[in-house]
Amino acid sequence: MFRPTVLRSQGYSAAEIISAILICESGWLISLCVSRIRRIKTIKCFFIAIIFTLHYYFSTVGVPKIAHRNHYNKAFFLCQENGRAPIFVFLLLFCEDYCIMVRVKIRKDILMKKSNPWALLPVLVFAVLYLTLGIVFEYVLKIQMGFYNVPIIVVFLIAILVAILQTKGKTLDEKFAIMGRGVGDKNIVTMLFIFLLAGIFVGVVGRSSAESVAYFVLSIVPPKLAVLVLFLVSCFVSTAMGTSVGTITLLTPIAVAVSTASGFALPLCVGTVVGGAMFGDNLSFVSDTTIAACQGQGCAMKDKFRANFAIVLPAAIVTAILILLLSLSTEIAPFEIKPYRLIEIIPYILVLIGGIAGVNVFLTLLIGILSGSVIMLATGAVDVPNLLSGMGKGAAGMFETAMVAVLVSALCELIRENGGFEALLAGIRRVFRGKRAGQLGIGLLVGAMDIATANNTVAIVMANPIASEIAEEYGITKKKTASILDTFSCIFQGFLPYGAQLLVAISAVGTMGYSISAFNIIGNLFYPMMLLLSSLVFIFLIPERKEQ
Repeated sequence: MFRPTVLRSQGYSAAEIISAILICESGWLISLCVSRIRRIKTIKCFFIAIIFTLHYYFSTVGVPKIAHRNHYNKAFFLCQENGRAPIFVFLLLFCEDYCIMVRVKIRKDILMKKSNPWALLPVLVFAVLYLTLGIVFEYVLKIQMGFYNVPIIVVFLIAILVAILQTKGKTLDEKFAIMGRGVGDKNIVTMLFIFLLAGIFVGVVGRSSAESVAYFVLSIVPPKLAVLVLFLVSCFVSTAMGTSVGTITLLTPIAVAVSTASGFALPLCVGTVVGGAMFGDNLSFVSDTTIAACQGQGCAMKDKFRANFAIVLPAAIVTAILILLLSLSTEIAPFEIKPYRLIEIIPYILVLIGGIAGVNVFLTLLIGILSGSVIMLATGAVDVPNLLSGMGKGAAGMFETAMVAVLVSALCELIRENGGFEALLAGIRRVFRGKRAGQLGIGLLVGAMDIATANNTVAIVMANPIASEIAEEYGITKKKTASILDTFSCIFQGFLPYGAQLLVAISAVGTMGYSISAFNIIGNLFYPMMLLLSSLVFIFLIPERKEQ
């Protein structure tokens, strides 16, 4: 507060003292009133712009920051000594009082949309419809791979219709403009092109190349280590191909053959292949989950790879040790190795090296496609028509994933517009406090999405926008966020009895004349178990290094 006696002793008149008090007190009062305005957002944004401009100006004319009202005397004297009119006292104190009240919460208190939990209804509609139809198809109608016979695009369209109906006060054209804003995001467009190139690459190299990798490695190790080799080969093939389902389809028949010929337990062999397949699905540069996570968070693939590798390497090493211990205690017999061609491994190696070296992902995939095409044609593995057909089929295999990415982007933009993300963030803030808890929150978020969709790529695409908000709120880096999304989605996906990975493995075993249940396999999924443990250790126990 002002001390009139002090001011009077300095030679100021009573009128000057009264005007100074009125100016300073009105500055505080007006700033308080403006800070309480919650509905007139245009006025608040206008005041913010003026206030921070004034704050910058005053900091350049030698007037210090005022943090408490008992410094008003000093501010008044400084203004007078510098030849500033009393109005500067008002402006300065208005600026300081308002900034103190807002406290860097301008984005949350003023610029963010109002929280609306009902805006999340479309996600609930999608989850209920998808799970209900999947359960009916799989367990009531006994349709093989029932969850993957559910038309996911149609279910997403229904969810989008719900979101459109929820968006009030806008015309239909304006609602489509909102969805277009989400679909037209740079990361979404980039993701779509990478999906198509990754599909073409897999279509070019085909099944025989991956078989060559498997049989080559099995030919150079003792039979006692066959299951360990299955794990390592599965890790390499899935990392090179970028698909866990493709790896399982390819290597499960080999796993069955190894089990039959050697005496290793069938669930152990199949579970080892599934676990190794999830390794590459999580880590590969051409995996759709990696593409979705990196593009959704706007981070470089090599940065995400490095963040991921520190988590997956301990899990893979512990898994390999467990498999080795189990193998050494089992009596086995030798088995037949089928013919293979080493030259067909080259495209995989080039893609892997390019990705690790940080070469642009488009260039890396083009190198893989060109080298694979030349090798396949030169060795006579395919002719030109079949090569082009393989490219087309590979790209077509990504169409549904690409379409889902488009629909999810549109849906999420509507949910964001209606305040759904703010509601979800508010809930996460209440439950998960602190940076480490925020990381776990991101992991559980994508896990919940994966349980609902049984598709880890779709789960990542759906979780991306919300995860970005959580990461920004808690100061989590983009590469760390992408790594958590990819890792936890693969952990949850590996354990889903109705997930594609286990269903494909069961189907492949069935085609070989044997039977196995999902729960037999789950008990032997050592790698996903170790990956979960490793992830939790890195989140809660390992000190974080400062980001440069």
